[in-house]
Amino acid sequence: MYKLGIDVGGTNTDAIILDANHSLVHCVKSPTSLDIKTGIETALQQLLKEANIDKTKITHAMLGTTQCTNAIVERKKLARVGVIRLGYPATASVLPYTAWPQDIIEKLSGNYALVHGGYEYDGQLLGELDEVEIKVLLEEWRDKVESIAVIGVFSSIKNDQEFRVRDIIQDVYGEEFPVSCSSLIGSVGLIERENATILNAALCKVIETTTKGFVQALKQEGIFGAEVYLCQNDGTLMSIDYAKQFPILTIACGPTNSIRGASYLAQVKNTMVLDVGGTTSDIGVLQDGFPRESSVAVEVGDIRTNFRMPDIISVGLGGGSIVRVNNGKITVGPDSVGYRIGQEALVFGGETLTTTDIAVRLGLAEVGDKSLVEHIDEKFAIDVLLEISSIIEHAIDKMKTSSDDVQLVIVGGGSIIVPDTIRGVSDIIKPENGNVANAIGASIAQISGQYEQIYIYSRESREDSLKDAQEKAVNQAELAGAVPKTIELVEVEETPLAYHPENATRLRVKVVGEMR
Repeated sequence: MYKLGIDVGGTNTDAIILDANHSLVHCVKSPTSLDIKTGIETALQQLLKEANIDKTKITHAMLGTTQCTNAIVERKKLARVGVIRLGYPATASVLPYTAWPQDIIEKLSGNYALVHGGYEYDGQLLGELDEVEIKVLLEEWRDKVESIAVIGVFSSIKNDQEFRVRDIIQDVYGEEFPVSCSSLIGSVGLIERENATILNAALCKVIETTTKGFVQALKQEGIFGAEVYLCQNDGTLMSIDYAKQFPILTIACGPTNSIRGASYLAQVKNTMVLDVGGTTSDIGVLQDGFPRESSVAVEVGDIRTNFRMPDIISVGLGGGSIVRVNNGKITVGPDSVGYRIGQEALVFGGETLTTTDIAVRLGLAEVGDKSLVEHIDEKFAIDVLLEISSIIEHAIDKMKTSSDDVQLVIVGGGSIIVPDTIRGVSDIIKPENGNVANAIGASIAQISGQYEQIYIYSRESREDSLKDAQEKAVNQAELAGAVPKTIELVEVEETPLAYHPENATRLRVKVVGEMR
C-alpha cells in the first residue's frame, strides 16, 4: 500500500510517495508551472518513473493546491454569484459587497437581494421567510448566476431558514446547482461571514476544474483505484465531494501542510515552525500536533472574512529572494526569481544575486557551482545573512505569546538560507526530508470535522449542547471522508457572549478520524 502526496507551492511542486509505515519511498521537486496543472503532471510523471513502484498499490492520493487562493487574488475563473441575504429591512443600512474592491464585484456579477427572514441575537424570529419572494427572485436570476450564497441574520444560532432557501434553489435550478450557506462556513459577524460565503460560492468552478484535472492526471499515469483527497487549511483532508461544497477551506492549506509535516518529521506536537520556500517564508505554531487557528478576521484578496484560517505570518523571504544594495543598505526580497531560480541564480549560471547564492558562498549549502559565487566578498555575505536573521527574528516575535525563547523547526526547500543561530530561539531542528515537509504533511493528514454554533445554556444544558455540537462535527467528518469508528474529539472551544442575557456561548467542536 502506498500514499501519494502532491503540494503546489509558488516556486516548486513537491510530490512524494509513502509506504504503509509512512516511510518516505521517493520524492521529487518540479518547478510550478504558470497554469499549475502542467507542473502537477510533470511532478507526478517524474515521481512515478523514479520511484519504480507498483502503481496498482497506490491506495490514496492527496493534493494541496493554491488554485483557489490564486483565483481570488488574480480575479480569474470565478463563478457569477447571486447573494441572498435573509434580513430585510433590518440590515438594509449595510449592503452586500460593502468595502469590496470594484474589480472583483464586476467579476462576480454583483447580483444581490435582501429578502425577508432572519433571527434576532437570542434566536427569536426577526422575519418570516417568504418562499414566493425567493422563487420570484430565482426566476429573475435564471441564467444570470452560476452559484448562490445564502446568508441569514444570526444563522449561527438558528440556520433552518438558510437550509430551506437552499432546498428551494435546488428545486428550481436542479440538485447539482451550487449553494453556499453561511452558517456552515463563517463565524459570528454578519458581514465577514457573508463575505466568506460569497467567496466560497465564487470558487465552485475553480474547484471543479482542479479536482477533475487531478483525477485525470492520476488516470493518465495508470492510477485508477486510489481514494482522492484535497488538503484543508487546518492540516487535515477532505473528500472531493466535500471540497466541492467548501472550496474556500483549501485557502492557506500549503503552510498548514508544512506545519503538519514538520510535526511528523521532528516528532514534536507543540513548537513553532518556519517553512522557507522559494519566494516566501511562513511561520506558524503547532498546538497538540495541529496548526494554531487565527482568532481574528482575516483578509483574503483584500476582502475581510471570518471563516476558519490558520494563524500564519508570511514574509517575503525565500531561497530565490533577490539581494540588492540600495544607498549602502542591504535589502533581501520581497521579490524573488521564484521558479526560475535554476536559470537566474548565480550558482546556476544566471545573473541575479539571490539568498541561495549567499548560502553557497558561506558554505551553508552545496547546490549549483560554488565557483560562480567565490567573487562575493565574505563580509558582504555575512551582512546579508544578518539581514536574513533579522527578518526571521521579527516574524518570530510577532508569533510569540511570551518573551521566552522558543523551539523552532525549520523545513522547506529554501531552509538552506537560514543561519544556525537566531535570537529568541533556544533550539533549532532541521529534520531529514524537511525540504518536502509540505507533501508529507498532505500525505499523513487525517480527516477532520468542525462545527460551530451559538448555544443558550439557560435553555439547553451545556452537556446536551456539547453532545449536539459533537454529533454535528462527526457528521461533517464523515461527509469529508472519515471512517466513523476512528473519529475522536480533539478540541472544544467555548466563548461566552457577554452581551447576551441568557448565558449564550459560542461553541466550537473539532473531531478527526482516519481516511477511508
